[in-house]
Amino acid sequence: MTRGFTYHLLDVFTDKRFCGNPLAVVEGADALDDTQMQAIAREFNLSETVFLLEPHDPVHSARMRIFTPQRELPFAGHPVVGTAALLAETRAGDVIARSDVVVVLETQIGPLRCEALRARNGVTYAEAALPILPAAGAGEGPNAEVLAAALSVPPEEIGFRGHVPTVFAAGPAFVFAPMRSRRALESARRDAALFAAALGEAVGAFLYTHETIEPQSAIHARMLAHGLGFDEDPATGSAAAAFAAVACAFENPDDGEHQIFIEQGYAIGRPSRITLRMTVENGALARVAVGGQVVRVAEGKLRL
Repeated sequence: MTRGFTYHLLDVFTDKRFCGNPLAVVEGADALDDTQMQAIAREFNLSETVFLLEPHDPVHSARMRIFTPQRELPFAGHPVVGTAALLAETRAGDVIARSDVVVVLETQIGPLRCEALRARNGVTYAEAALPILPAAGAGEGPNAEVLAAALSVPPEEIGFRGHVPTVFAAGPAFVFAPMRSRRALESARRDAALFAAALGEAVGAFLYTHETIEPQSAIHARMLAHGLGFDEDPATGSAAAAFAAVACAFENPDDGEHQIFIEQGYAIGRPSRITLRMTVENGALARVAVGGQVVRVAEGKLRL
């Protein structure tokens, strides 16, 4: 007997279709097992596919599982932001037209409280507050020479203004690679023999520089993936969330709330903008939230 599952295609961290990070969301996935979810994620072949299930706590909006074409992730930013915007529009479309909508999503790192609102341009903006703070990854980041070789750039291009390679995680771990210039960042290419060894258990290298394209952006970034089933991510919300720890480590921000715009995806023709909000109290990171605009592109039936 053929079963049908409704799916939606979204572009996340953008207000324009065919930009940002594409996302597939499959509804009513309680009847699917792990093997089927992984096969469906490979079929969509996007950086992540979300499967929505009934929540464990009935007061929450949904439980979600997140798969790349190769593996399941405990948390990823663009699936959470995209799913929150989708549920706000499809379940509370009459409310979001006049006020904010709260969506609570159950993930493997805990329940995420998300707020969705209709922006002035008519596109939905969603923001997720993390239930955990970014933490230092296992071990130190690779030294500049090792990372430079893995990225095929000169060693002097690694680091700026006191920034050095680090490893932080808000869910999955990333190696954060500060690049002296946007030119060096754009020229970076994996060395197949060295990249995996330099990254270790991290799921990607997040290359960043202060030389931006858009004047309102603070950071220009690329994310070269490792072991996820794709090469480069157009916009990486979990890395943006962990970048709050990088900012605290090297920029010494004042107490209070800070907003950072991160631009990503330009190198692969998918311009994206991630909003990172971080609160600093007594010199330490206290709260982190990641948000962005979301555009619905398509919907259909998945037949199994």
